[in-house]
Amino acid sequence: MSSEDQRRGANGTEGVHAGGSTGGSASGSTGAGGTRRDEEAVVRDEEAVARFVERFAADMTEAGMQRTASRVFAALLSSDDASMTSAELSERLQISPAAVSGAVRYLTQVSMVGRERDPGSRRDRYRLHNELWYTTFAQRDSILSRWENTLRDGATTLGRDTPAGARVAETVEFFEFLQVELLALMDRWKVYQETRRTAEAGGGSARGD
Repeated sequence: MSSEDQRRGANGTEGVHAGGSTGGSASGSTGAGGTRRDEEAVVRDEEAVARFVERFAADMTEAGMQRTASRVFAALLSSDDASMTSAELSERLQISPAAVSGAVRYLTQVSMVGRERDPGSRRDRYRLHNELWYTTFAQRDSILSRWENTLRDGATTLGRDTPAGARVAETVEFFEFLQVELLALMDRWKVYQETRRTAEAGGGSARGD
Protein backbone atom coordinates (compact mmCIF):
# COMPACT_ATOMS: atom_id res chain seq x y z
CA MET A 1 0.00 0.00 0.00
CA SER A 2 1.38 3.45 -0.94
CA SER A 3 1.82 6.25 1.59
CA GLU A 4 -1.01 8.10 -0.16
CA ASP A 5 -3.35 5.12 0.32
CA GLN A 6 -2.33 4.86 3.96
CA ARG A 7 -3.05 8.56 4.48
CA ARG A 8 -6.49 8.21 2.87
CA GLY A 9 -7.26 5.18 5.04
CA ALA A 10 -6.32 7.08 8.17
CA ASN A 11 -8.47 10.02 7.19
CA GLY A 12 -11.38 7.68 6.46
CA THR A 13 -11.07 6.13 9.91
CA GLU A 14 -11.03 9.55 11.53
CA GLY A 15 -14.17 10.42 9.58
CA VAL A 16 -16.05 7.51 11.13
CA HIS A 17 -15.31 8.58 14.67
CA ALA A 18 -15.65 12.29 14.16
CA GLY A 19 -18.58 12.55 11.80
CA GLY A 20 -20.39 9.24 12.26
CA SER A 21 -20.34 8.39 8.54
CA THR A 22 -18.00 7.83 5.62
CA GLY A 23 -18.37 8.82 2.02
CA GLY A 24 -21.84 10.27 2.59
CA SER A 25 -24.00 12.50 4.68
CA ALA A 26 -24.18 12.53 8.45
CA SER A 27 -27.47 10.70 8.26
CA GLY A 28 -25.61 7.38 8.12
CA SER A 29 -27.25 6.01 4.96
CA THR A 30 -25.66 2.97 3.35
CA GLY A 31 -24.79 2.40 -0.28
CA ALA A 32 -26.97 0.73 -2.88
CA GLY A 33 -25.92 -2.71 -1.71
CA GLY A 34 -26.30 -2.03 2.02
CA THR A 35 -29.25 -3.40 3.93
CA ARG A 36 -28.33 -2.24 7.45
CA ARG A 37 -26.45 0.46 9.24
CA ASP A 38 -23.12 -0.66 10.60
CA GLU A 39 -20.23 0.86 12.49
CA GLU A 40 -18.87 2.52 9.36
CA ALA A 41 -22.18 4.32 8.82
CA VAL A 42 -23.28 5.17 12.36
CA VAL A 43 -21.31 5.57 15.56
CA ARG A 44 -23.45 5.51 18.69
CA ASP A 45 -22.73 6.44 22.26
CA GLU A 46 -22.79 2.92 23.70
CA GLU A 47 -23.15 4.19 27.25
CA ALA A 48 -26.23 6.17 26.22
CA VAL A 49 -27.62 3.08 24.46
CA ALA A 50 -27.04 1.02 27.62
CA ARG A 51 -28.88 3.64 29.67
CA PHE A 52 -31.80 3.52 27.23
CA VAL A 53 -31.93 -0.29 27.50
CA GLU A 54 -32.00 -0.18 31.29
CA ARG A 55 -34.52 2.67 31.37
CA PHE A 56 -36.98 0.97 29.01
CA ALA A 57 -36.47 -2.34 30.81
CA ALA A 58 -37.33 -0.61 34.10
CA ASP A 59 -40.49 0.83 32.53
CA MET A 60 -41.58 -2.63 31.33
CA THR A 61 -40.73 -4.18 34.69
CA GLU A 62 -42.85 -1.58 36.46
CA ALA A 63 -45.69 -2.50 34.09
CA GLY A 64 -45.45 -6.13 35.21
CA MET A 65 -42.97 -7.87 32.91
CA GLN A 66 -40.18 -10.01 34.37
CA ARG A 67 -37.03 -7.97 34.99
CA THR A 68 -34.58 -10.08 32.98
CA ALA A 69 -37.07 -10.57 30.16
CA SER A 70 -37.50 -6.80 30.02
CA ARG A 71 -33.75 -6.28 29.70
CA VAL A 72 -33.41 -8.93 26.99
CA PHE A 73 -36.31 -7.44 25.03
CA ALA A 74 -34.90 -3.91 25.30
CA ALA A 75 -31.47 -5.14 24.19
CA LEU A 76 -32.97 -6.81 21.10
CA LEU A 77 -35.02 -3.70 20.38
CA SER A 78 -31.86 -1.57 20.43
CA SER A 79 -30.01 -3.89 18.03
CA ASP A 80 -30.00 -2.89 14.35
CA ASP A 81 -30.53 -6.53 13.40
CA ALA A 82 -33.23 -6.93 16.07
CA SER A 83 -31.51 -10.24 16.84
CA MET A 84 -28.75 -11.56 19.10
CA THR A 85 -27.38 -14.91 20.23
CA SER A 86 -27.48 -16.10 23.81
CA ALA A 87 -23.76 -15.37 24.17
CA GLU A 88 -24.21 -11.85 22.80
CA LEU A 89 -27.10 -11.13 25.16
CA SER A 90 -25.17 -12.58 28.08
CA GLU A 91 -22.18 -10.34 27.35
CA ARG A 92 -24.26 -7.27 26.59
CA LEU A 93 -26.35 -7.47 29.75
CA GLN A 94 -23.76 -9.12 32.00
CA ILE A 95 -26.07 -11.99 32.93
CA SER A 96 -25.67 -15.76 32.86
CA PRO A 97 -26.66 -17.91 29.85
CA ALA A 98 -29.23 -19.57 32.12
CA ALA A 99 -30.81 -16.19 32.84
CA VAL A 100 -30.93 -15.45 29.10
CA SER A 101 -32.56 -18.82 28.46
CA GLY A 102 -35.28 -18.21 31.03
CA ALA A 103 -35.99 -14.71 29.74
CA VAL A 104 -36.17 -15.85 26.12
CA ARG A 105 -38.48 -18.71 27.08
CA TYR A 106 -40.89 -16.20 28.59
CA LEU A 107 -40.65 -13.79 25.64
CA THR A 108 -41.26 -16.64 23.22
CA GLN A 109 -44.34 -17.77 25.13
CA VAL A 110 -45.87 -14.30 24.89
CA SER A 111 -44.96 -14.04 21.18
CA MET A 112 -42.57 -11.12 21.58
CA VAL A 113 -39.47 -12.97 20.38
CA GLY A 114 -38.83 -15.72 17.86
CA ARG A 115 -36.05 -18.29 17.75
CA GLU A 116 -34.04 -19.13 14.64
CA ARG A 117 -30.72 -20.77 13.80
CA ASP A 118 -27.80 -19.18 11.98
CA PRO A 119 -27.12 -20.92 8.63
CA GLY A 120 -24.43 -23.55 9.05
CA SER A 121 -24.38 -23.09 12.82
CA ARG A 122 -25.88 -24.83 15.83
CA ARG A 123 -26.30 -21.54 17.67
CA ASP A 124 -29.79 -20.24 18.29
CA ARG A 125 -30.47 -16.62 17.47
CA TYR A 126 -33.29 -14.71 19.12
CA ARG A 127 -35.13 -12.17 16.99
CA LEU A 128 -37.94 -9.70 17.38
CA HIS A 129 -40.83 -10.31 15.02
CA ASN A 130 -40.89 -8.14 11.88
CA GLU A 131 -44.22 -6.63 12.90
CA LEU A 132 -43.53 -6.78 16.61
CA TRP A 133 -46.45 -4.90 18.11
CA TYR A 134 -48.98 -6.16 15.56
CA THR A 135 -47.94 -9.75 16.34
CA THR A 136 -48.01 -9.08 20.07
CA PHE A 137 -51.50 -7.60 20.03
CA ALA A 138 -52.75 -10.35 17.72
CA GLN A 139 -51.63 -12.82 20.38
CA ARG A 140 -53.46 -10.77 22.99
CA ASP A 141 -56.61 -11.06 20.88
CA SER A 142 -56.56 -14.86 21.16
CA ILE A 143 -55.95 -14.59 24.90
CA LEU A 144 -58.94 -12.27 25.28
CA SER A 145 -61.11 -14.78 23.41
CA ARG A 146 -60.17 -17.53 25.87
CA TRP A 147 -60.83 -15.24 28.82
CA GLU A 148 -64.22 -14.29 27.42
CA ASN A 149 -65.30 -17.92 27.07
CA THR A 150 -64.19 -18.79 30.59
CA LEU A 151 -65.75 -15.69 32.12
CA ARG A 152 -68.99 -16.20 30.21
CA ASP A 153 -69.28 -19.69 31.68
CA GLY A 154 -68.42 -18.26 35.07
CA ALA A 155 -71.19 -15.67 34.87
CA THR A 156 -73.70 -18.43 34.08
CA THR A 157 -72.39 -20.61 36.90
CA LEU A 158 -72.56 -17.79 39.44
CA GLY A 159 -75.93 -16.59 38.22
CA ARG A 160 -76.16 -13.35 36.27
CA ASP A 161 -78.68 -11.97 38.78
CA THR A 162 -76.22 -12.29 41.66
CA PRO A 163 -73.69 -9.57 42.49
CA ALA A 164 -70.76 -11.87 41.64
CA GLY A 165 -72.37 -13.08 38.42
CA ALA A 166 -73.20 -9.53 37.34
CA ARG A 167 -69.61 -8.48 38.01
CA VAL A 168 -68.23 -11.31 35.89
CA ALA A 169 -70.79 -10.62 33.14
CA GLU A 170 -69.70 -6.99 33.02
CA THR A 171 -66.10 -8.16 32.70
CA VAL A 172 -67.13 -10.26 29.70
CA GLU A 173 -68.76 -7.21 28.11
CA PHE A 174 -65.60 -5.19 28.67
CA PHE A 175 -63.38 -7.81 27.03
CA GLU A 176 -65.81 -8.12 24.11
CA PHE A 177 -65.65 -4.36 23.63
CA LEU A 178 -61.87 -4.34 23.97
CA GLN A 179 -61.47 -7.12 21.42
CA VAL A 180 -63.58 -5.33 18.80
CA GLU A 181 -61.71 -2.07 19.36
CA LEU A 182 -58.35 -3.84 19.30
CA LEU A 183 -59.06 -5.49 15.96
CA ALA A 184 -60.20 -2.16 14.50
CA LEU A 185 -57.08 -0.47 15.84
CA MET A 186 -54.83 -3.11 14.28
CA ASP A 187 -56.58 -2.63 10.93
CA ARG A 188 -56.08 1.12 11.17
CA TRP A 189 -52.41 0.59 11.98
CA LYS A 190 -51.93 -1.51 8.83
CA VAL A 191 -53.63 1.17 6.71
CA TYR A 192 -51.51 3.86 8.35
CA GLN A 193 -48.30 1.95 7.64
CA GLU A 194 -49.20 1.46 3.99
CA THR A 195 -50.17 5.12 3.61
CA ARG A 196 -46.92 6.22 5.21
CA ARG A 197 -44.80 4.00 2.96
CA THR A 198 -46.61 5.28 -0.12
CA ALA A 199 -46.17 8.88 1.00
CA GLU A 200 -42.48 8.40 1.79
CA ALA A 201 -41.92 6.83 -1.62
CA GLY A 202 -43.53 9.90 -3.18
CA GLY A 203 -41.67 12.36 -0.97
CA GLY A 204 -44.68 13.26 1.16
CA SER A 205 -45.91 12.16 4.57
CA ALA A 206 -48.58 9.84 5.94
CA ARG A 207 -50.40 12.83 7.44
CA GLY A 208 -50.54 14.66 4.13
CA ASP A 209 -48.14 17.42 5.25
